[in-house]
Amino acid sequence: MSGVRVTMEVGSDGVALITITNPPVNALHPNIIAGLKETYTEAMKRPDVKAIVLTGSGGKFSGGFDINIFKQIHETGNLSLLPDVSVELVVNIMEDAKKPSVAAIQGLALGGGLEMAMGCHARISTPEAQLGLPELTLGVIPGFGGTQRLPRLVGLAKATEMMLLSKLIRAKEGKQYGLIDELASPSDIIKISRQWALDIAEGRKPWLSSLRRTDKLCSLAEAREILKAARQQVKRQFPNMPQHQSCLNSIEEGVVAGGYAGVLKEAKLFKELVLADTCKGLVHVFFAQRATSKVPNVTDLGLKPRQIKKIAVIGGGLMGSGIATACLLNNISVVLKEVEPKFLERGVKMISGNLEGLVKKGSLTQDRAKKTLSLLKGVLDYADFKDVDLVIEAVIEKIPLKQSIFADLERVCPPHCILASNTSTIDLNIVGEKTRSQDRIIGAHFFSPAHIMPLLEIVRTEKTSPQVIVDLMTVGKIIKKVPVVVGNCTGFAVNRTFFPYTQSSHLLVHLGVDVFRIDRVITSFGMPMGPFLLQDVAGYGVALAVKGIYAEAFKGRTFESDLVELMVKDGRQGKANGKGYYFFDKGSKPRPDPSVQAVIEESKKRANLLRGGKAITVSDQEIVEMIFFPTINEACRVMDEGVVSKASDLDISSVLGMGFPKYRGGLVFWADTVGANYIYSKLSKWAEIYGGFFTPCSYLEERAKKGIPLSSMASSSSHVSKARL
Repeated sequence: MSGVRVTMEVGSDGVALITITNPPVNALHPNIIAGLKETYTEAMKRPDVKAIVLTGSGGKFSGGFDINIFKQIHETGNLSLLPDVSVELVVNIMEDAKKPSVAAIQGLALGGGLEMAMGCHARISTPEAQLGLPELTLGVIPGFGGTQRLPRLVGLAKATEMMLLSKLIRAKEGKQYGLIDELASPSDIIKISRQWALDIAEGRKPWLSSLRRTDKLCSLAEAREILKAARQQVKRQFPNMPQHQSCLNSIEEGVVAGGYAGVLKEAKLFKELVLADTCKGLVHVFFAQRATSKVPNVTDLGLKPRQIKKIAVIGGGLMGSGIATACLLNNISVVLKEVEPKFLERGVKMISGNLEGLVKKGSLTQDRAKKTLSLLKGVLDYADFKDVDLVIEAVIEKIPLKQSIFADLERVCPPHCILASNTSTIDLNIVGEKTRSQDRIIGAHFFSPAHIMPLLEIVRTEKTSPQVIVDLMTVGKIIKKVPVVVGNCTGFAVNRTFFPYTQSSHLLVHLGVDVFRIDRVITSFGMPMGPFLLQDVAGYGVALAVKGIYAEAFKGRTFESDLVELMVKDGRQGKANGKGYYFFDKGSKPRPDPSVQAVIEESKKRANLLRGGKAITVSDQEIVEMIFFPTINEACRVMDEGVVSKASDLDISSVLGMGFPKYRGGLVFWADTVGANYIYSKLSKWAEIYGGFFTPCSYLEERAKKGIPLSSMASSSSHVSKARL
């Protein structure tokens, strides 16, 4: 692999400087591990080497083990691809060596990078370097001795917090805890590290092995209390993830039986976790997010993004104010347009409130909030649109209104200006029907709250120019969103895929399943909230606005009921007025409202689905399947029609846009772990009993019968002809 190497330079002072080079973050690829073993072994043999300084090139120590290796293991099941780092390299070659090592840390030392640094006999760092063991975010535990050395360096309580929450700290904080021995400027760090290495070798500073230290460990009784409390916390916070309990098991082994026993236990647990579904799912999401930046026939054309200096947002409601906030926070000037002074005032107030909320959380200073707000200009006409680079329309979902706005925009904006709509449902060809600028019309679908939710669904039509797509993808990255490019259709990729999620939960209610049980089961599966609490939080306006649009677009496969209309008629607006399926009391958690049952009974009576008036009997697993399998079925249609260019785009969209559990790898990835054949057989059975809503599509049927994964879009018989991208 070119550019991947470990080098050694021996100075006249007798210190060997060993440098890891593997841009951009000096990841620990097996070739690097092999190079370190070889170079260390050579340094031990050489009589002119008294001590070693270990560092990374390009101002970064190391970002940790190369995650591509996890991917290869998941594809092959071959655990021998994992090199022996923990015992062979970190314990035997580095920590137990006859010559001391000092880690010179700049930029970052994360995961395996920090674990190697902890295997050295001292750590010198620049003050702002990031340190941490975030392995649990990938479904594994620290595997190079981190569960043993970190508690011995910073104490058990701080170490468990850092590992379980994957919390990163700055080196200046690490110095206070004892993780870092001395802070140094980037220009002095190598010189100071060399001196430390010599001082240890020549007895002027103590020669300390982190694994053998016990001075920071508390009594066994106290340690057990800390670990017991941590176990209860992770059971609440991460109920479906095994890596957190495994991490605590590994830490406990070291506390009870000693550091080396702990290292062996850690290595065993690490190998088990690498092959677990949780790790496979989380690694898949990691790569799926990075893959969003590659769009066929767009990002491979060599186009350079144009600079977007000024953005206009039309509509200062919940979405418009959130979009404006996201842009302002990233130093982009924003013109906010409304139709009346009172609406404009409300929009500016909402933006100000968003910023104030970030100040209260501590993620923004008061001074920065003030400067950010100064980039905003509120207007009631189009006079300030003459020099905008991008307009994002965020008004209510009414076709004539959107068409009229886009006709105005074509007239008042400069010819290079991108015309974007935040519509969540309406076909963009209809939105831009009354213009001659279809090449610069694009969807910029944000998710609420827009300044917090990370997904940006970029919707292209057949006429949208690749340059416009590249420009909007770049804006998305600038405002810290994950942009996913999708094709144009009703609901686009995310809302279209997930419309059966809401409808199937409604269908279950009309078959006699309790609303609050459905929410409990879906939350236990890993969704942040159940479909009915979600409806309360999102509000009923959008549900009513899009109901007819979906019914028209997807005739014969929607479930229609009067439930939402009856809820509104009964004075229930969800969180907006404090009463929906749940009560919303200020400052407390939503609580079920038993009186909603009367509304549900009326809707059930109108739908008349109960045979002999008897509710169906279903297990919790069946509830999960009856809600998610129709969603998977729609995802299959979305893939078949080429609305997404790859299945992983639907996976990352489901995680970031709908809160699908990340550790399950996204909707399509999870569906493949369940199996196309099983999903197809269940849907076919329900279609016979309950009708067309459950009928499996041809894409799903084809894969079930041929044993092809659902994620394998290329093998679809109709994919090429229907492709929208």
